Amino acid sequence: MVERERTAGRMEPPSEPRSATRGPLMSPPLLAVVYALLAVVFAALGLSGLWDVFSLLPDPVSPWWTLATAIPAAALVLLKQRAPGAGLIAVVVLFAADLLTTGGIVPLLVVLELMQALILVLSAEHRRRALVGVVAACALVAVAALLRSGDIRVALMIALPFGALLGFSYWYANSTAQSRELVELYRQRAEDATRLAEFDRSGAVRDERERMARELHDIVAGHVTAVAIRSEAALMSGGSAPPVDGAAPASREREALRAVRDSSLEAHGALRSMIAVLREGSDGFSAPIGREMVPRLVEEAERSGVRVTLHDGIEGSLCQPSDHALGRVVQEALANSVRHASGGEVEVRLREADRVDGADSVDGAGDVVVVEVSSRGGGSLVVPELRGSGLGLGLLAERVRIVGGEFSAGREGEAWVVRARLPRGTAFPEGAEFPREVER
Repeated sequence: MVERERTAGRMEPPSEPRSATRGPLMSPPLLAVVYALLAVVFAALGLSGLWDVFSLLPDPVSPWWTLATAIPAAALVLLKQRAPGAGLIAVVVLFAADLLTTGGIVPLLVVLELMQALILVLSAEHRRRALVGVVAACALVAVAALLRSGDIRVALMIALPFGALLGFSYWYANSTAQSRELVELYRQRAEDATRLAEFDRSGAVRDERERMARELHDIVAGHVTAVAIRSEAALMSGGSAPPVDGAAPASREREALRAVRDSSLEAHGALRSMIAVLREGSDGFSAPIGREMVPRLVEEAERSGVRVTLHDGIEGSLCQPSDHALGRVVQEALANSVRHASGGEVEVRLREADRVDGADSVDGAGDVVVVEVSSRGGGSLVVPELRGSGLGLGLLAERVRIVGGEFSAGREGEAWVVRARLPRGTAFPEGAEFPREVER
């Protein structure tokens, strides 16, 4: 049987997408601790009153008062991954309070940190809107500084560093977000290219199957049909009807013609099923070859010129793969016997054996079935034009191995023996070895 082609290059499930960028160097809790320590260090160094132009306090206060806004701002870093938007709003309020009072550094640093975190998760449209907000904030600070100081130079000296910090933070976050989007875009394009390649491969397979179906239909099936028609015509031109019960047996030539006709019709039916499978891609093709067909195979072999003896010692049923492999082994071995041992004696033996020691099963419950086809005597009918390629035995060995069995073929004494050991139930585990045959 020509098995239905199975596509080997199936689409595998997509793997988990890898992160487009590396993770943060520090987690939000650790980062919050770092900012809190910086606030303490800056207070110890006396770094306060940096924004005194905005201060509403009448007199300078101790630098340690900067911790009143710095410590809550550092705590807001914990919202960096979970809610950067809410954290940014809260820290802006703290920064405004610090700007109007103590003038510390940490609230501004936390503003920049949370602004970067928020921009990273925004879409391109929302990032453009955020840029407008950054420009507006810089302009607001510049106008406020000008109104508080009345000196444009002071306003510029405050607005320029403030704008530089906000602008650099926005640029860095926006560039990182764009890089992530590009990586994701390239990944999607790669997946699309993979899918297109799979579609192209599937289309090529379909085209090849269509071509094979056409060739089978136009050439092989036509020749097989011609053989059946000509065999039937030869039988009908014999001048007498086929023998009935009680009549003299038909001549050897007529029996051979009937065998040719019947085999041609069966082959034509199998070819039509295969053509349907190739064109439609269905799984419905299953040639009716199995243990129950062995007697019919024996009968056809006898009609083709060999004397066959069948010994069936298998009780119960087999799993479908092993049953099908058994039928194919018997079919190919008998076909080889007809070609190479015409007029000889062929013995087909089906038996059960135990997997442990390889001996025949006594109670009929062996977990291994053994198929042996041995031929003796006879002569070859093969002419150079019909000489085989040896592919049949190789395909049989492959079929038996697929179901977890073991196959051998070769001369043993004066007989040529084809032997297969098959599992009765499911296939044996991969790598399992069969025990060697026990000499009987």
